[in-house]
Amino acid sequence: MEQKLKEKPKKQDTKAKKDKSLNPMRQIKIEKVVFSMGLKESGEVIERVYKLAQKLTGAKPTRTQSTRSARTFRMRRGLDIGVKVTLRREKAEQFLIKSLKGIENNLKKTCFDNNGNVSFGIKEHLDIPGEQFDPTIGIFGFNVNTTLSRGGHRIRRRSLKTQKLPKSIKINQNESIDFFKKNFNVNII
Repeated sequence: MEQKLKEKPKKQDTKAKKDKSLNPMRQIKIEKVVFSMGLKESGEVIERVYKLAQKLTGAKPTRTQSTRSARTFRMRRGLDIGVKVTLRREKAEQFLIKSLKGIENNLKKTCFDNNGNVSFGIKEHLDIPGEQFDPTIGIFGFNVNTTLSRGGHRIRRRSLKTQKLPKSIKINQNESIDFFKKNFNVNII
């Protein structure tokens, strides 16, 4: 009886043999892309920027309002001073590809933070391929902010049993750089 217990084959350590990159919960994906344009003034310019944002993204933009009054800038509280659009899923990926072409797929390392966010700006919307000058709109620059996530990110936003993100779910700067190099052929300057 004792011999049978001793002769049992040992179970192999399966965790050491599995590749972590194959785990679907470890896959990095684009959560959202936010297109934003801030202006110094309001009025007719906001309407032109609104049309431009709608044309570039293909989605309905929202106007951002000032939260404080500033006499030096002739702004009062509640005045429209910018436009933003949040894109998700396929629209987000298509817009990101289009806007990365506007900066020739070059990003600085400082564009990436330690939380899985990537931000860059385009000085003129005419840098995007296929865009032409429209005298009724003018020339404007804009910012693109991208948020990356993994499966399990919901635990920090859910209403019941909210928890901190464990280190295995967090996305660091090197992982987000690798994601952009692999999926979007981005060159890091």
